[in-house]
Amino acid sequence: MSSGAAGRGSPLAGVRILDLSRILAGPYATMMLADLGAEVIKIEPPGGDDTRTWGPPFGGGEAAYFLAVNRGKKSVVLNLKTEAGKASLSRLIGESDALVENFRPGTLARLGFAPEDVQRRHPRLVWCSVSAYGQYGPLSSKPGYDAVMQGEAGWMGLTGPPEGPPTKLGASLADICAGMMASSGILAALFARERDGRGRRVDVALFDSVVATLCYQAQGYLLTGEEPVRSGNNHPSLTPYESFEAADGHVIVAVGNDALWKRFCAVAAPELDRPEFERNPDRVRHRPELRGLLEEVFRSREVAEWEQVLDEAGIPVGRVRSVAEILNSPQLRARGMVVDREHPTIGSLRLVGSPIQFDGENHTAGLPPPLRGEHTEDVLDAVGGSGRTD
Repeated sequence: MSSGAAGRGSPLAGVRILDLSRILAGPYATMMLADLGAEVIKIEPPGGDDTRTWGPPFGGGEAAYFLAVNRGKKSVVLNLKTEAGKASLSRLIGESDALVENFRPGTLARLGFAPEDVQRRHPRLVWCSVSAYGQYGPLSSKPGYDAVMQGEAGWMGLTGPPEGPPTKLGASLADICAGMMASSGILAALFARERDGRGRRVDVALFDSVVATLCYQAQGYLLTGEEPVRSGNNHPSLTPYESFEAADGHVIVAVGNDALWKRFCAVAAPELDRPEFERNPDRVRHRPELRGLLEEVFRSREVAEWEQVLDEAGIPVGRVRSVAEILNSPQLRARGMVVDREHPTIGSLRLVGSPIQFDGENHTAGLPPPLRGEHTEDVLDAVGGSGRTD
């Protein structure tokens, strides 16, 4: 494996990832690999990654969207429409362990970098393609963004109140899920290569990734043929496993089994310890009646009181928090989930860190998100090239 810049003891120290992806899914995957210690070379067109202009908000001329998914990387600007740019990319491929791209299928082949040809020349290379619908199938040539995938692959049909319209999730989770799948596939391919010396082609589709997260909702349909429907904050198979309005805000509880229900009744509503609510299937069957009774119960106390009472009883409970509350919480600080990095134009930059811990240590890449082309000359000089190619 090639020499990479990584922290001591990082699992992917010595691995080089060549990142030709843009927007969110691919960059999220490569950021995860950078957090694990890989050296990630981010290849950008002369105009830069699209998300550099996706704002507001901006800080120091950089979009929050770009900053969120590009820490730990070195930015190299290449114009792949020029022979110089193509030559530089060829040299970088020869020095890399994995390549990640999210072009429309066939785009890189038209530029002279067909995956099968590249892997024939570099048989140890892991090539990961992230696309809307995958590298084959009747929709493979269609473009797609996160919002489209949320509708196309089922999330919007399951999200929102029953009487309302289909609703998009508040975060770009189709992209994030695809990024997680891609990083997992790349890691598996690198591990397999250590055994047999052969690189592999990893094909990840946003569409497939969202469908995979439907999990028990999809399985329920496959089992019964019954279409799952939007149910707001209710869980289709458990209750109470939802949010309620308390006297001063909203609280969410997760009574995941009958023993917890007994405890809940003991500390919150002894009058609900009745035969028709004793078992979870019974509670689900009587959900409308039970929901009405529970709404009255929860309105009787403030959120803080519910948290204390239910916490002491060992019942999973939480308040519905804002993003600001979450990012300033003692738990997040204790876990090292907000990190500071020194950025060239912003100065001290706070970022959401990696959720992966090793031996009690948070692994978040040390490099801040790069400026456009910040590392072009250094990286190209190291592989026998020179200068910018934009």
